[in-house]
Amino acid sequence: MENNFKSGFIAIIGRPNVGKSTFLNRVIGQKIAIMSDKAQTTRNKIQGVLTQDDAQIVFIDTPGIHKPKHRLGDFMVQIAENTLNEVDAILFMINAKEGYGKGDQYIIDRLQQVKKPVFLIINKIDLIHPDDLFPLIELYKGKYDFEEIIPISALQGNNVDHMLDVLKAHLPSGPKYYPDDQVTDHPERFIISELIREKVLQLTREEVPHSIAVVIENIEKRDSNAIFIQATVITERKSQKGILIGKHGSMLKEIGKKARADIEALLGTKVYLELWIKVQKDWRNRQSQLRELGFRSDEY
Repeated sequence: MENNFKSGFIAIIGRPNVGKSTFLNRVIGQKIAIMSDKAQTTRNKIQGVLTQDDAQIVFIDTPGIHKPKHRLGDFMVQIAENTLNEVDAILFMINAKEGYGKGDQYIIDRLQQVKKPVFLIINKIDLIHPDDLFPLIELYKGKYDFEEIIPISALQGNNVDHMLDVLKAHLPSGPKYYPDDQVTDHPERFIISELIREKVLQLTREEVPHSIAVVIENIEKRDSNAIFIQATVITERKSQKGILIGKHGSMLKEIGKKARADIEALLGTKVYLELWIKVQKDWRNRQSQLRELGFRSDEY
């Protein structure tokens, strides 16, 4: 490998719903982080690996930094804040349409303690008039000494390549941490569970908030042409179970249909998906259940 090969780890932080997962999926070139218009979609650090001829960038999409309302929220914020001290650079992403808010100041206050280069990424510029961009840049310049301010549209791809070039220029020389064809450090089982959870969030809208989790019970290859997956969707209330099942099972069928299409695209093979609904009251505040679902306190 040439000596000028660059590599490093970059955290993506920002308020919930600024487009972090959309950005990650854009630069990696396939869906590895779930997307929803509901805040707080991402619960774990999702590592996306971009390998090019001259560099390898490992992106860490953290849960949105916010004031937590339950133990799961504590876990998510702790992950995001700890990540800031483990990386080579930080992308602080904001939503151009929403502009500056209290949540941004909450994050900026925490960035004051960080000794890493911080880039302000103004996302969703496709949603505002170009004349509104300059005042926004000036406003944020007065809040923090950013390494650079880069406007992009993760959805449309505007200015994303330029942003990657800027990041590479700031990375140290280093090795390839992952093979060329690896795009994430998460196992397929995790991504499958996230794809199912995404469909629940998208299809149930406000009726079923973030009180759901998805557990993959079994993945089995029964013949050369298909994979059988059994998964359980956990929710906190019986009323939510009814919504998730729907009239004559219609909602559960639709969730399964849409999730299966994404899972087949991920695995490149035919998939049979069996979904079950289970009620576990107040699971987000129970340490034992959080551990069982993979949210372990020893990870933060």
